Amino acid sequence: MAHVGTSVGWLGAIGASLALAVVALATTDPTVTNAVLVVLEPLGWAALVPLSLASLVSGVVQSLVSPWGLVRHYWVLIKLLMNVLAVGVLLLYMQTLAELAHLARASAVGGAVSRSASPVVHGAAAIALLVVALVLSVYKPRGRTGWGLRSRRAIGASHGTT
Repeated sequence: MAHVGTSVGWLGAIGASLALAVVALATTDPTVTNAVLVVLEPLGWAALVPLSLASLVSGVVQSLVSPWGLVRHYWVLIKLLMNVLAVGVLLLYMQTLAELAHLARASAVGGAVSRSASPVVHGAAAIALLVVALVLSVYKPRGRTGWGLRSRRAIGASHGTT
């Protein structure tokens, strides 16, 4: 429940960030653009980063205490790698959001506007990644890793089957 909740929350926070980024890119009002760019950074630190980390940690814990295991099935391993990648990119991207917020604050004083498609591109890519993770979670495609096959054989051997 914790993993699903934090993952859905993360997806929702990305959706909100993406909607704001689209508004910033589409509007002709420089005040709105600057305001959105200033807001995206604290939204990232207050919602995106904590939810992404909670999703990663709860997913690892859940896999370790469930029959699925952390590295027994390809779909779990792929989700883990996707989550680690997404969290890593997000943490690095927070520097970009800080810079965009800084430029927006400076632009607000000088009257210019700082436009960037970067938050839209990153938000759309993050949503696509999380939707793929969602599909993997729902459909759980077959396929065991080498580790999963060995552990299955070991369990079968201990029960007298192969």
